[in-house]
Amino acid sequence: MDLPEFDIAGLFAAMDTKRISAELSWSGAAEAIWAQSAVLNDRGHDHPISPATITGMAKRGDTTCQHALFFLRWLERSPESLLAGEGVRAEAPLPPCGPDRRLRWSLSRLSEALEAGRKERELTWAQLAADLRCTPNQLTGIRRAHFAIGMILAMRITQWLGRPAADFIYAARW
Repeated sequence: MDLPEFDIAGLFAAMDTKRISAELSWSGAAEAIWAQSAVLNDRGHDHPISPATITGMAKRGDTTCQHALFFLRWLERSPESLLAGEGVRAEAPLPPCGPDRRLRWSLSRLSEALEAGRKERELTWAQLAADLRCTPNQLTGIRRAHFAIGMILAMRITQWLGRPAADFIYAARW
């Protein structure tokens, strides 16, 4: 199955363009991205986004699905707007998110949908992993993942399911 690929280089380039137009350093961009959830940040004890997290995605060729949401929110773009290749699915906007919330992937909902789709198509985990160009352990591990999976894999899954990423994203408050 030929699925469109999430364009990490395109995400980084869009962030760099916005950073430059706002006359921000990477540290300044990281602060602006973190400040999107200022009210929530004041309540919690989370560590802020590091500039190295942003610049490192270009070197690694991926970022976590949770970090990608910080970046997409800052850019005011949907994940589907950064898909490259044929067969791009209909996009849906990210859920509204005020300063008291942070966008998060529901990995449990993603895992449940993946399992249902696999059973409906009568595929083994190995067959599905081959379609998604990953290992079976990466797929079965999603239901146990505490924090995140790679954004590229998350978007391959949504595209394989034929659903927008927004179906699996919510505005969290904790």
